[in-house]
Amino acid sequence: MSEVSPHSQPILRPPAALGVIGEGQLGRMFLQAAQRMGYEAGVLSAKESSPAGQVAHWSVMGAPDDLAALRQLAARAQAITVEFENVSAPALRWLARQGKLVRPGWKTLWISQNRLREKEFLQRYQIPHAPWRSVRTMADLGGLSDGLGHPLILKTAASGYDGKGQIRVERAQDVESAWSRLGRVACVAEGWVEFAAEISVVVARGADGMAVTYPPGLNHHERHILDSTVMPAPVGPIVALEAQELALGVAEALGTVGVLTVEFFLTVDGRLLVNEIAPRPHNSGHLTIEAALTSQFEQQVRALCGLPLGGTDLVSPAAMVNLLGDLWADGEPDWEAAFRADSGVKLHLYGKQTPAAGRKMGHMTVLDPDAETALARARAARRALTSGHRRGREV
Repeated sequence: MSEVSPHSQPILRPPAALGVIGEGQLGRMFLQAAQRMGYEAGVLSAKESSPAGQVAHWSVMGAPDDLAALRQLAARAQAITVEFENVSAPALRWLARQGKLVRPGWKTLWISQNRLREKEFLQRYQIPHAPWRSVRTMADLGGLSDGLGHPLILKTAASGYDGKGQIRVERAQDVESAWSRLGRVACVAEGWVEFAAEISVVVARGADGMAVTYPPGLNHHERHILDSTVMPAPVGPIVALEAQELALGVAEALGTVGVLTVEFFLTVDGRLLVNEIAPRPHNSGHLTIEAALTSQFEQQVRALCGLPLGGTDLVSPAAMVNLLGDLWADGEPDWEAAFRADSGVKLHLYGKQTPAAGRKMGHMTVLDPDAETALARARAARRALTSGHRRGREV
């Protein structure tokens, strides 16, 4: 299922032109990594002012499946990647047929952008995952409770992220109403997993089949949105190695060239179950910008251009905390207070103009010899952002 024949692929050296489809923060950080390495880097963006567009050398305006925009992108870029999985797979296939390097390829995107296809892939390759059933018709609802028990999670097959497009169903009599609330579209029903932790592994795989992983990250979510990541995850060497080997197996089975992230549940009895696959850099890997020898975004550039991959060793344990739009509820956060609270904090803002509750506006990273201390410091710096707001309300 490999996306490329490694012996026929060229190496693109700076200042070759690279393009990314998608205008968000992942595209922004890819562009910044490519530019540091000397590449000309641009974006296909649906918006005039976007996180990626603000830093791009050039922009093509249009939707990811607009043929006119794709033609312009093909005229500007020698190699093309993506920043999110909900990109038209036929569009990527069309770009590849124009002689462009497209990594990851359309097959990887096609599988990972649909939960039903993703589950079928995991099942086919006997990669451990939660019990599940497909829901396409009313008849499929009948046996869910007997097969999966309760509670169960009903998820739309397409277009779900950060907890969107999913409902927890507590009782058998609530299954039909939950499906109706999701629009009666194709869904995946998953059995409830009692997990002790959620971890993720970022993999980079080159055109030659060589692949590397970062240490697993321990993730904490609030309202289904990633709140913090600690790396390395405190799960012990055996679990860590197993997670890395499973993630490598997923990337190899998909034939992915590029960066891919595998999210796992670590169950209370010590089993690892694949939760989701993201065929791109991941929020939990942002701390690799400061914490690793090579960031996940530089790996994306290297894999896209056919260069040898970089080292993934950590220069230090680290923690990252997300900065959501909620922090702007009472005005601009107090950035100076965060830096006064901790001179070691690293701030990344994504250039988004309009804060909104739950919207990822940026992140902060802290390095420390002790990962838990790094997390405590990062959280304290984040609290300092609004400490003045709270004092103002108390006066």
